[in-house]
Amino acid sequence: MADSARALRLAGTIKKLMARALEKEIKDPRLGFVTVTDVRVTGDLQQASVFYTVYGGDEERAATAAALASAKGRLRSLMGKELGIRLTPSLEFHLDAVPETAATLDKALHEAAQRDAELAKLRENAAYAGEEDPYRRPEDRDADGRDADGEGS
Repeated sequence: MADSARALRLAGTIKKLMARALEKEIKDPRLGFVTVTDVRVTGDLQQASVFYTVYGGDEERAATAAALASAKGRLRSLMGKELGIRLTPSLEFHLDAVPETAATLDKALHEAAQRDAELAKLRENAAYAGEEDPYRRPEDRDADGRDADGEGS
């Protein structure tokens, strides 16, 4: 069993090699503007999950996924030559959902800011229903222990 530090080092190396291979080695026209965002290697170094993003719409994503699936064997052999380890990890490609999640969060934050602005606008002309501070305080009592309303303690 490999230690996690070795798996992390291997993942970083695979990420660099994968990005270089996609840029220089794989000449598939379906391969769009791909960015390798993360690589995760299992503890036994047998499988590597490669996370990527693609610039463009659903058609570009589908075409890039097909190109990566067809180039999986070539990419694995390139990784095996460069890594110099006994067993080359099998590759799995996953479309990274970080950009979509970030866009969703950005939209939610924008809506919250708009609601806060509307609420602040409503608060400008608001008045208290009763007194500003409805709670009784010890300093409001006179010398004989009675409140300003004349009630005793």
